[in-house]
Amino acid sequence: MKIRITSAAALIAATAMVGCASTSPGYSGGGCGSGYGSSQGAYCDTCGVVTRIDQRARGSSAPNATGAVIGGIVGAVAAREIAERNTDSEGRANTATVAGAVGGAVAGNAIQNRVQSQSTYDVHVRLDNGRTTVVSQNDLGGIREGSYVRVADGRAWLR
Repeated sequence: MKIRITSAAALIAATAMVGCASTSPGYSGGGCGSGYGSSQGAYCDTCGVVTRIDQRARGSSAPNATGAVIGGIVGAVAAREIAERNTDSEGRANTATVAGAVGGAVAGNAIQNRVQSQSTYDVHVRLDNGRTTVVSQNDLGGIREGSYVRVADGRAWLR
C-alpha cells in the first residue's frame, strides 16, 4: 500500500513538472509562470533586449596641455601665498613657488586626462511590446548586446 501511494505521488509530481516545461521560442523555459522573454516573472512593458551599444567620448576638445598649464599656475600662486605667510626667506618662497607649480601641473594634467577619458554609452533596446528606445548612461554595469534589461529612471538595468 505504501509503495502505491509513493509511486502515485511521484507520478503526479512528474506530470506537473512536464506541464510547466516549454520549448516555445521567446519563452525562457524557467518553469511555470515565466513571462515572455524573461525568467524574472510576468510580462514587463519596460523590458527588452539590447540590440546595440554606441560609445561616445565625453569631455572637452581642449588641448592636452591645458590642464597642466592651469594647474601649474594655480599651484604656483597658492604655494607662493603660503610661503610668504610662513617664511621671510626669498629663497624658500621661490622654492615653494616652483614646487607648487610642478605639483599643480601634475594634478591638473591628471584631472584633465580623467575627465576626457570618460565615455557615455547609448544603449538601444527593443522592448517586449515592440517599441525601441535609446538611453544614454555613463556605465554599462555588465550590459552587453543581447542582454535582457529593464529601462527605468533614464537608464537600462540588467534583469
